[in-house]
Amino acid sequence: MKNKYSILIIVTLLLSLQATFSQKLPFFKNYDWDKTPNYKIEKESNKKMVAIKEKIVTEFYFEENSLIEYFLEHKVLWLNSDEKIEDYNKIYLPYSSTSNLEVHKARVVTKEGEVINLDQSKILTANDEETGKKYKYFAFEGIEKGSFIEFIYVVKKTPVYSGRKINLQSSYDKKVVEFDLFSPKNLIFKFKSYNNLPSIVEDTIIKEKNNWKLHLKEIKGIEKENLSAYNASKGAIVYKLDKNTATKVSDITSYNRVSQNLYAFYYPEYKKKTVQLLNKFITDLSLENVKDEESVVRKLDYYIKTNLFISNEADKNLKDLNEILVKRVMNETGALKLYISLLRTLKIKHELVITSDRREVKFDENFEANNFLTDFLIYFPRTKLYLSPNDFESRFGFPAAYKTDNYGLFVKEVKIGEFKSAVGKIKYIKPVKSDKTFDSMFVNVDFEEGDLLKNNIQLDRSFNGYYAMDIQPFIHLIKGEKRDELIDGLAKSINKNIEIKSKKLVNDKPELFGVKPLQFIVNFSSEAFVEKAGRKYLFKLGELIGMQMQLYQEKERVLSLEEKFQRSYFRTINVNIPKGYKITNLEDLNINNSYSENGKEFFSFKSSFKLIDNKLKIIANEHYRKNIISVSQYEEYRKVINSAADFNKIVLLLELDLK
Repeated sequence: MKNKYSILIIVTLLLSLQATFSQKLPFFKNYDWDKTPNYKIEKESNKKMVAIKEKIVTEFYFEENSLIEYFLEHKVLWLNSDEKIEDYNKIYLPYSSTSNLEVHKARVVTKEGEVINLDQSKILTANDEETGKKYKYFAFEGIEKGSFIEFIYVVKKTPVYSGRKINLQSSYDKKVVEFDLFSPKNLIFKFKSYNNLPSIVEDTIIKEKNNWKLHLKEIKGIEKENLSAYNASKGAIVYKLDKNTATKVSDITSYNRVSQNLYAFYYPEYKKKTVQLLNKFITDLSLENVKDEESVVRKLDYYIKTNLFISNEADKNLKDLNEILVKRVMNETGALKLYISLLRTLKIKHELVITSDRREVKFDENFEANNFLTDFLIYFPRTKLYLSPNDFESRFGFPAAYKTDNYGLFVKEVKIGEFKSAVGKIKYIKPVKSDKTFDSMFVNVDFEEGDLLKNNIQLDRSFNGYYAMDIQPFIHLIKGEKRDELIDGLAKSINKNIEIKSKKLVNDKPELFGVKPLQFIVNFSSEAFVEKAGRKYLFKLGELIGMQMQLYQEKERVLSLEEKFQRSYFRTINVNIPKGYKITNLEDLNINNSYSENGKEFFSFKSSFKLIDNKLKIIANEHYRKNIISVSQYEEYRKVINSAADFNKIVLLLELDLK
């Protein structure tokens, strides 16, 4: 869970967690590494690294009338490459001003079996210049290939019990993997395993405390794959505190509590001064002639993201609504407060949504745990559109794409008479459809009379949705030579060897984002697309659509493919064939690859042509209506992606028409 939201999301229960029974000493007090290690590797000489042992223990413990957490991590890693030695010669410890390192020690075991304990002087402290945070780390020296590094640390800290994810799978193989959670007898936790890990089991042998564990003899490593949600695909467990039998309170970590806490924080009654400042801010928006809700919200979002500054600082003034309305500077909490207060004042129905980045963790609609609650959106039920209040690179209707196509907690205000409250409901965040994000290209091609090696080309290219979001909202900041370079760069992305004759931008106002596509119109000439071969001319028509991505797969795909957003490409190419010539391989233009399920086409590349007299019209359209591609669908997806690359290679043969 992101730190900036943790205060808001942690369940604020006024519970007496203290139990009246005796406790054993914390687990770590009686735990240590082997005094005489004898680590061996069998049949692993080709591996860059292997974990001989990885053990994680988290224990919730009553101490001095409060609940604290001890977190232990013990690793033994065999390093068999210079690359991995470089990666692991520093091991950072989770040290902070609110925690305490109870145990921290490390050693190297050489391949000959010699044990070299790490001197305390090699446990160093560093400062992050940007955040000001301090880090402690083990600084290993003199590691040789084939050596083992081993370290143990124990952190005493404020407990995290409302939802935590522990990744047990990594990029390397692990021989022994153990996870244990201990708690006082009155605190009952729930667990869920992900990505093919076995379920957690309860150990009833220990009577004085609870113990849940997952002990495995092996976990195979998982390699990163192109366009995969790698972190979300690792074998992991999630745990949360569910009951306190001492106070007979259950469902402690619940989205109902989260919804109530979010509502109390973000939907207060505003004081008179705040109301005045909100009304003044709305006056500055100039909404007099803006009537429909979609246009109002679009203008509101545009105004905030172009006139206010967002900071990463935690200063309390940056989340004070009055300060924000006057000084126009805020942090992410303050930004969300501002959006909600303005929407409430304008009486625009909306719902607060909290979700996750699907590349990092998939929101589990069946297991309520606060580690899934990391990112905010705002949903507008009337238009069914979303807004990302904390992502100043995004715009209304096109929220941060990896926060969509995922589940989320929707918090909705409800009123019963004078009573106001909130209800939370888990719903799917639908992605923006492919017809809203497109790259549209119209190309007219003429051959120079008397010199067929030269083409005169008219390019009309438009971008909408996510494809325009990096440029159109900020187009007013791009002026003079930079603007010329932008337009020239688009044309020269097809081929650098062109001579631009004229150019212009259409719909180049930032407030038109999401309303009209950004349009580039460029006329140019070039000798880059035609070559002569004897009496024939080779016309590289396919290159007019620019270089295309090609997916290669040397190994069998293991992970699902994860695209950012759905999208479409529309391409129309009109070619005026020179008088007296014909094209002899027109059938090469016919490509038809697509994938459908239950009658619904998810992705496709289809190109075709029509020839009337000497006018050749080619249409090559491409659609991707699905972001998450399962392994079973991958080859079909790859075939469609590669179809565009195949089209890019098409060369038409022009010959004299002897008829």
